[in-house]
Amino acid sequence: MKEHRFDITIAGEINLDILLYGLPEAIPLERELLASDCCVTLGSSSAITAHNLSVLGSKVGFITRVGRDDFGGMALRRLNAAGVDLSRVTESESLSTGLTMVLPHPESRHILTYPGCMAEMTLEHLDLDYLTSARHFHLSSFFLHRALVPQIPELFRRLKAAGLTISCDTNDDPADRWDETFPDALPYVDMLMPNEREACKMARTDDFEEAVRRLSAKVPLLVVKMGSKGAMAIRGSERVHCLPLSVDVVDPLGAGDTFNAGFLHQYVRGADLKTSLECGNRAAAFSTTRSGGTEAFRNPALWAEFCELHSSCLPMRR
Repeated sequence: MKEHRFDITIAGEINLDILLYGLPEAIPLERELLASDCCVTLGSSSAITAHNLSVLGSKVGFITRVGRDDFGGMALRRLNAAGVDLSRVTESESLSTGLTMVLPHPESRHILTYPGCMAEMTLEHLDLDYLTSARHFHLSSFFLHRALVPQIPELFRRLKAAGLTISCDTNDDPADRWDETFPDALPYVDMLMPNEREACKMARTDDFEEAVRRLSAKVPLLVVKMGSKGAMAIRGSERVHCLPLSVDVVDPLGAGDTFNAGFLHQYVRGADLKTSLECGNRAAAFSTTRSGGTEAFRNPALWAEFCELHSSCLPMRR
């Protein structure tokens, strides 16, 4: 049996998130508005998933592209502290590391992103031997990888040929087209992990059940995140639904990416759908107890306290 260096490898984007709280939803022009609070934290779907997967105990290899700037350095230090392997990260000579500004509101949020060098990453920046030294590969933010998008079907083909399973969380499509090379890449995907809105968008229907029917016919496993309604997994005729944990939510940013981490952490080890969904919901709930997608996972004391309340939690790796 082949020995794997990693449980999961990820190739994706990295940036810092700057969260400004307490600002109005309707932003007036030519006014200096004062936020009530601020948080600067590790952002991006790929980096959040990698960080929290590693904290949960998975061996994670992460390839990304950063600029020669302090933002990239801070983001990489956060991942390194969590135990993520960064030995194949590449550096851009011309573009800076991306940055996202988030303005959270009670029922919505503004998300403003400068892609930076994440948009120039291509196959030539990816070490395929490194990526295939895992059991599983995960891709987030399909449509943000502007230079890689035309090559993703070929990337997936090579990974599948090497024996890996593949999961994909597209996240949003800023162009709102939901096409490009995604239909060509989908046949290689073993696990598609959208939220409700994304599922309807990629299935091109406003009917959620119809979206589930269409997508589950195209992939071996469909996992849908449904916020306050929990999450569901559909594999052939098997359909499992898991309700979320009840917590005092501070910030839901990154909860979907953290759900992916919790689900994959168990599923890649051979757990059944119910166990994997429960771990995904548990991780996502814990994530929402602090600002940003990774801040809760940086504090072992917080995790220990959470585990006391939810005794089936897996211990955080110290």
